[in-house]
Amino acid sequence: MIYEISYTALIFFFIFVGLVVGLSFYFGRKTRSSSSYYAAGGQIHWGVNGIAFAGDYLSAASFLGICGMIAISGFDGFLYAIGFLAGWIVALFLIAEPFKRLGKYTFTDALNAKFNSRAITLSASISTLIVSVFYLIPQMVGAGDLVMPLLGMPHWTGVLLVGAIVIIIVASAGMASTTYVQFLKGGLLIVLSVVLTFFILKNGLTLTPDFKGSSSHYTFIELTPQQVENDKVIAVSGWNVVGQQTIGDKTFVKLTQNGVERWFDWTKDQNGSSLKETLTVTQQANGQALYNGEPKENRRFYQVGHMSKIVVNGQEVQKTGPVGPFEFLSTLQESEIVRFKQVKFADGSNQVSLYYQEPTTGQSFMLPGLKYKIGRDANLWSKLDFMSLMLALFLGTAALPHILIRYYTVKTPRDARKSTILAIAAIGGFYILTLFMGLGAAVNGVLDVESSNMAAPLLARAFGAVLFSIISAVAFATVLGTVAGLIVASSGAIAHDFIDVYLKRNMSDHRKVQVGKFAAFAVGIFAILLGMAFKGINVSFLVGWAFAIAASANLPAILFLLFWKKTSEKGIAASIIVGIVSSLLIILTSPTMWDKYGLGSTNAPHQLENPALISFPLAVLTVYLVSLWYPKRNVAVT
Repeated sequence: MIYEISYTALIFFFIFVGLVVGLSFYFGRKTRSSSSYYAAGGQIHWGVNGIAFAGDYLSAASFLGICGMIAISGFDGFLYAIGFLAGWIVALFLIAEPFKRLGKYTFTDALNAKFNSRAITLSASISTLIVSVFYLIPQMVGAGDLVMPLLGMPHWTGVLLVGAIVIIIVASAGMASTTYVQFLKGGLLIVLSVVLTFFILKNGLTLTPDFKGSSSHYTFIELTPQQVENDKVIAVSGWNVVGQQTIGDKTFVKLTQNGVERWFDWTKDQNGSSLKETLTVTQQANGQALYNGEPKENRRFYQVGHMSKIVVNGQEVQKTGPVGPFEFLSTLQESEIVRFKQVKFADGSNQVSLYYQEPTTGQSFMLPGLKYKIGRDANLWSKLDFMSLMLALFLGTAALPHILIRYYTVKTPRDARKSTILAIAAIGGFYILTLFMGLGAAVNGVLDVESSNMAAPLLARAFGAVLFSIISAVAFATVLGTVAGLIVASSGAIAHDFIDVYLKRNMSDHRKVQVGKFAAFAVGIFAILLGMAFKGINVSFLVGWAFAIAASANLPAILFLLFWKKTSEKGIAASIIVGIVSSLLIILTSPTMWDKYGLGSTNAPHQLENPALISFPLAVLTVYLVSLWYPKRNVAVT
């Protein structure tokens, strides 16, 4: 996909960035104590906190990742939204009010409120850092993806830009500025998603979307029996046959014409066979990338993601015109959608990624099974992985440190509960909109197959430069707000939990704020490096890992602390360590990471992408058994 700078987008971008930085300096003048830096002094109104909750939670994973995953995988992508939202029920009924009563600034404060244990302080601060870092990765990846169409800059520039701005936000005023940035972008994101959904329904469905960014047609070649011999293509009129590759049940043929190499998908049926050009990205040994055999500037890109058949009341039509929400969904279910599936292989010294067309019935697209094999094509690993993902999403929300610390920004436990209810309403409404935005991107020819994260912004670009500019700028602010919250949580874990409490430095209030700012700077630099390293991976998928670690390391400790009187300090510390180690071990040996190491996903020691199904029960068992073996001490907590 070619991304060119949009000057309209540039204007809106600088307006938003200027507003965010201005808020930071305004609240920075009021930040004098560690309470105001880490928890905004506990003076945030519950209504502001509820929308800020939504702004914090509706991160790059929600707006960029879920929309992209729905566009690529249909209803399976929406399962992330269901899991994300369901997790708030746990937070509302089990965590909100009792957690507010326990702590002052951080997740570690709450866990250690009854024990004054150095083991809990160390393990909980490590857990906060690890979960925050894993959540930071997708935010930074999403930031890099956004900057390419918004500013016409490479991915690494966006990552660097977000890191720099967020360090300014957090170092200036901490939680106060972070809260209002999250409030602002949460409200705007919901409003603009309503606007984008309105345009999707107003435009309706068409077989020939003609939006900016679409390009020329694919080359299609009918083969005669004389051109095929021994299941190989031996001749094509006007082309030279130079290679053939079989991957699974698919065969691809490489042809050259005028010195340009192109790959074709060989389709065979009872009526004969044909070659349909694929969308090909070739990473050459010299570092250059070719798109469909030519340099990127030659613009040989194709419309990706569209309808191949539209059925209304049993009749095939070319387009529907404006539709209502239910009519949009029912028409999609009866129609046929062209998806693009990827295969990768080595072609000599080059690495080739082929994206070939896969016509898919609307019914299959609107039901689970395209990404997560839980039905007819399922095996034991795929079923376990799906169960593990849903468990992590359902349990992870209530254990995310950057979400938990928001309970300390309001005045009372009652305010904590009310802000959670408002957050659930705002987040639930937004996730309904992601279904329409993801499906709209899937059928309107606007996808970038190299980055599913760009589905929603590119769909907005199809409806006009102004809408694209505002939505992209708000999406960028979405990343800023979430990253700011994560860095506040991380800096609190380093400065308050580890240095001040665990190392017993007994810092002054002013010194705590200073060290927190230095910690924010260090975490920001680390997040920038990770964002560059994980370029190209769907951000919702990456966030699933953060949820799994949070659910495994933090939630068993929180629940046992709140609801089992025999819970001991050693039980809590041990469960956190077991949750961290087991979940990280499964993630680092997963197929995705094995592929990242260059070892091939099929060679991974196991086929689980999501660890919670194993790591969460292990942590629960650990806190229970260790608490029985090593009962709690009667400690006077200061």
